[in-house]
Amino acid sequence: MAAAKILKVVKMYGVLGLSRLFLDVVWTKLLLPQARIIRKPFYIKKEGTLILGPGFSCGPGLIMDILGEDAVLEIGKDLKVYHNLHIGVIEKVTIGDRVLIASGVYISDHSHGTYSGAEQSSPLTPPNDRPLVSSPVTIGDDCWLGERVCVLPGVTIGKGVTVGAGSVVTSSLPDYVIAAGSPARVIKQYNFETQQWESAKGKTS
Repeated sequence: MAAAKILKVVKMYGVLGLSRLFLDVVWTKLLLPQARIIRKPFYIKKEGTLILGPGFSCGPGLIMDILGEDAVLEIGKDLKVYHNLHIGVIEKVTIGDRVLIASGVYISDHSHGTYSGAEQSSPLTPPNDRPLVSSPVTIGDDCWLGERVCVLPGVTIGKGVTVGAGSVVTSSLPDYVIAAGSPARVIKQYNFETQQWESAKGKTS
């Protein structure tokens, strides 16, 4: 039985793939021993604080920009990520336990310039010269972010939320809903009495 499992793994990854996997595990345990595996290439700029729960795993292309000594990125246990996750932090981003993230996802607590309120940025100012404006981001436990989701500053995503592929989350989402679109809107909510997902208008589907 053990030999059959080993043969299956060899067929799945190939000898070269297994070699790369082994090296990725070694590098992970040397750099971030609490993580399960971080596949290369990855880039972590840690000027502030990184709190990483156990069981973290991700595919290649991870970018974590923790910019400034006061910036905090806090990740719970068993976060699983596919390829090309980019997290940018200048204030605080919190990700809960058992979150699943597809490829090409972008999460940021800041942007260049401000575009509402009394003091707004001018389009005549080059974007890179506009002030960085931030607001904390929180992603709750057991969330599932689909392919190429963007989570923007000031957003809180509740527990057990699914965000559909390609969605741009510009405002907060309550617990136990499915949201999709740009900007993301709630399209379904979970009814614990019936144990069914219902449309946002209350009809089971």
